[in-house]
Amino acid sequence: MKMNVYVKKRVAVVGAGLTLFRRRMLETPQELAWIAAKRALDQAGLELKDIDCVVSGSAPDAFDGVHLKGEYYSEGAGAIGKPHLRVYVGGGTGVFVPIAAWWHVASGLCRRVLVVAEEKMSSAADPHPQAVFRHIWDPITEKPLNPNLIWIFALEMHRYMHKCRVSKEDIALVSVKNKRNALDNPYAQAGANITVEDVLKSELLVYPVNRLDISPVSDGAAALVMVSEEWARRLTDTPIWVEGIGYTLDTSYWTNRELSFPVYLKNAAEMAYKMAGIERPMKEIDVAEPYDPFDYKELHHLEGLGLAPRCGAAEMTREGVTQRDGDLPVCPSGGLLGVGNPIAAAGLMKVAEIFWQLRGEAGKRQVKKDAVTGLAQAWGDLMQVGTVVIMRR
Repeated sequence: MKMNVYVKKRVAVVGAGLTLFRRRMLETPQELAWIAAKRALDQAGLELKDIDCVVSGSAPDAFDGVHLKGEYYSEGAGAIGKPHLRVYVGGGTGVFVPIAAWWHVASGLCRRVLVVAEEKMSSAADPHPQAVFRHIWDPITEKPLNPNLIWIFALEMHRYMHKCRVSKEDIALVSVKNKRNALDNPYAQAGANITVEDVLKSELLVYPVNRLDISPVSDGAAALVMVSEEWARRLTDTPIWVEGIGYTLDTSYWTNRELSFPVYLKNAAEMAYKMAGIERPMKEIDVAEPYDPFDYKELHHLEGLGLAPRCGAAEMTREGVTQRDGDLPVCPSGGLLGVGNPIAAAGLMKVAEIFWQLRGEAGKRQVKKDAVTGLAQAWGDLMQVGTVVIMRR
């Protein structure tokens, strides 16, 4: 009996684009989406008419203060008259968008996909997105405690510090590094030369979280062009291949989990490593952009990704391993702490940064080592979603 065998097709990134990441941008969501999309198309050498499908991502509709937000910004994302899929997994969205685009190309459904993520976190009538997050809690077990996101992440940070014997000074080094890296990023919102003492003396929000431990509220957009192998070889001599994808959704009941270690990310990373043929991630990943909305999360996520021993990321940071000129450069872009955190666009910014690093096009941010393999990661919802993309030159 003859059987049909599915063979996945190779998928490459051939263009990337960003807007500025800033608070209270004057551009509409449609305009932000188009600025990023046009820059990605220009780098790829394509026009909108060449695109077969559009995959987009954005966080809750309430951030932009509109209903059916995907339909609202679709014109700016280039999706008029084309198949359009919007995906959303909270903060994990920015890396889940290229994962969904990979499905479209690897399956053979589309040959050229425009990938767009947009966010206006500071545009709603309420002055801060925490207003939206008041309504995400379980009404019986959590709402009576009147939590907010910083309150929840403070619990996780405290547990990590206790379990791994990590100090506030160790954690503050991440904010110092990433904000300094962001000084070389023309898109960055919060680049700065700060010290560990500056972080420790900044406003205490919920112990042990200080203001400089947290990424800023931001608006912005990011975009990629992802294409089939045939089109990649037509368009460029230096395609960057998507070699592995991984994603995990853990239970939303964060109270049932050991908060000192991100199992959701370990599972997603193992999926991506298996697909990419990576057996020793600490040796085989040359540059990484883990998700860092809080400084402790860079350490937490490095361990979940297997890029640091469990409870060993702080020591790596102290020893300079994660500096731009270190053995494993981490967040050379400046990360969310330095560039900004428009939720969905933030993760896609990280994928774009890996693309530029592997092409040798990161300018002053370029890592010193010859990077061949890079990883981008995002994290979302109530500490439960892990999304990972591995790319190779």
